[in-house]
Amino acid sequence: MTAVTATAVPAARSLPRPTGLLWAVLRLHRAALVLWGLALAAATAYLIWMAAIANEAERGASACATPATGRLPSCASVEAITADETYSHGLALITGLLSYVMFPVAAWAGAALIGRELENGTARLAWTQSVTPVRWLAAKLAIPAALIAVGTGAAVLLNVWARGEDNPNLVGDWYHPDVYIGTGPTAVAYALTGLALGALAGMLLGRALPAAGTAFVAALVLHNVLQARREDLWPALTRPRTAELPRSAFQVSSTQTEVTLHPQSHFWPLQYVESGILLTLTAASVAAAFWLLRRRTR
Repeated sequence: MTAVTATAVPAARSLPRPTGLLWAVLRLHRAALVLWGLALAAATAYLIWMAAIANEAERGASACATPATGRLPSCASVEAITADETYSHGLALITGLLSYVMFPVAAWAGAALIGRELENGTARLAWTQSVTPVRWLAAKLAIPAALIAVGTGAAVLLNVWARGEDNPNLVGDWYHPDVYIGTGPTAVAYALTGLALGALAGMLLGRALPAAGTAFVAALVLHNVLQARREDLWPALTRPRTAELPRSAFQVSSTQTEVTLHPQSHFWPLQYVESGILLTLTAASVAAAFWLLRRRTR
């Protein structure tokens, strides 16, 4: 008889999985990660739809600007006017969400990211598993910061793209608070500041609910202060009151003889200064959180 030699079948290799502290942070906060991913996917699909109806909305806006004659203007259809309203309200929704993203980020960071870990003692357990406190906090902040920055930045770029020709009658003037934040780097800076304020509140209080409330209030105060003083972040221009001002001018003040204003060209200087203030505050809050951590773990 001929002997049959059995050939060993190599075991199938499993796909590599992330390990260590990175994997632990992602797994612990997977619910927030999934929610963030779904929100970005929904915003992306929504903004692509807004861009698709932009041309129809422009036609509707032009027609609606015609004085009413008792019948539908001949230059527009019912679909065009409906697209005008849908487009305007849709972009207002997205810019509003982008301008207020710091508030849920701050509350979540204070409660789930830091406060709950300290309150339940899971942070100290991690520190006994060959993970230093400094490395623990660095991972806790770096991973969400990267995801928040990339996601918010992508949403801002899509929002700017979907605004098309930037018709203020459809999408709002550049200096309106929501439009201003939702179309520039300040949206990313506000989100990162919310993360830093939440982490600092969590380290200070060590309890989830008080940290969430404190971080939310701190973010609200910061948002309102910067919005109230935004006009002072860059030198304004002065024009005679008799001069014809463009629609895009942000009027700061006026007297009987002159008007103080920010032209649309001041959008980027104002954005850079405000973003610099926010990122400086972010760095200071993160440094304070690490300082508190070192005091807590001595």
